[in-house]
Amino acid sequence: MKLKSASCQIAYWEGGKLRIANYLTRRTFSANPATLDVIRFFFTPRTIREALFEFRAYSRESVARAILQLIDAQLLLEYGSAEWERDELVGTSWRPWLPEGGFHFMTKDTPYVPWEWPIEKKMKTLPTTPAPPQFKTIRGADALRLPQHEIASDTFFETLHARRTHREFAKGKVSLENVSKLLQTTWGVQGYIQTNVFGRLPYKTSPSGGARHPGEVYLMAISVDGLERGMYHYQAREHRLARLPAKVSPRLASAYCAGQPYFAGAAALFIMTAVFARTMWKYGRARAYRVVLLETGHLCQTFCLTATRLGLAPFSTAALKDSLIEKDLRIDGISESVLYVAGVGLVAPPGSGLRHGNQRVTSSPQPVR
Repeated sequence: MKLKSASCQIAYWEGGKLRIANYLTRRTFSANPATLDVIRFFFTPRTIREALFEFRAYSRESVARAILQLIDAQLLLEYGSAEWERDELVGTSWRPWLPEGGFHFMTKDTPYVPWEWPIEKKMKTLPTTPAPPQFKTIRGADALRLPQHEIASDTFFETLHARRTHREFAKGKVSLENVSKLLQTTWGVQGYIQTNVFGRLPYKTSPSGGARHPGEVYLMAISVDGLERGMYHYQAREHRLARLPAKVSPRLASAYCAGQPYFAGAAALFIMTAVFARTMWKYGRARAYRVVLLETGHLCQTFCLTATRLGLAPFSTAALKDSLIEKDLRIDGISESVLYVAGVGLVAPPGSGLRHGNQRVTSSPQPVR
């Protein structure tokens, strides 16, 4: 059996100790600096026997133990295995954006504080120091008071000020017409521009760096009038839905959103992913990863404003079970990965939402520290 060092690893110092992390598997290993020599040796696929000979200045037991620990930490992979193939895919697909792109994989499948924990227990996960100020003031600077403007009815400004994040929904179905408007307005192709270098490029209602538009969206239709319950991929060019074999249920909608129970009442989820190669092809620096994230935010705000204008109850959440979603969507989580989820339902009467103890639920789950 031959072993090869994982491509998806990064070394750093923490508290005076050397830490080596496989950012694809999210496994971290505390190591002696000499371990780096072992990892370097396995940049080329080799056997344990070859390693024992290479490091013969050390005892066979210590070298074998170090190799076994690296295998257990998934920093050494069996050459040709499924784990090695996945590691190689990241190394190939993400090469222009590595190692910075490792952030994307290290932050997937974050464990969250359970929703059912008592509020007192949740509060103990927060820092003991006071929260930072919510606003910044520059002392000593001259300040000019600006005029206030009144919000005219039936305008863009009215919609903007009316937008809220909803976590409670009335029972009933949203119409297919409104779902269609949400998809077309947010993700649909509005037209094309002709460029001298890159040919014909699509434009949408939200900006995209270089008109690369890496975003894709999948519709989880739970309670849509005129549309069978199911999972669909939105084909933006044709403005149509392609049915996927994934199962759909309110319970699964909650599971996708890290167990947040209120989203089980939504009529539909809009699962946003990115095909990174579209942006990476033109922008070979890892800073472009930021652009992909920013564009996802643009799309979500467009979605929420459109839903508000349609009289619906929108929400968005970044607390997700990434791998579960990607498995159900049948995407690899490498070349295409989930980034954000938005959803919509019917507006509920005031005060009808979930309660936690004597308090209404208004906050998102925080990661476990």
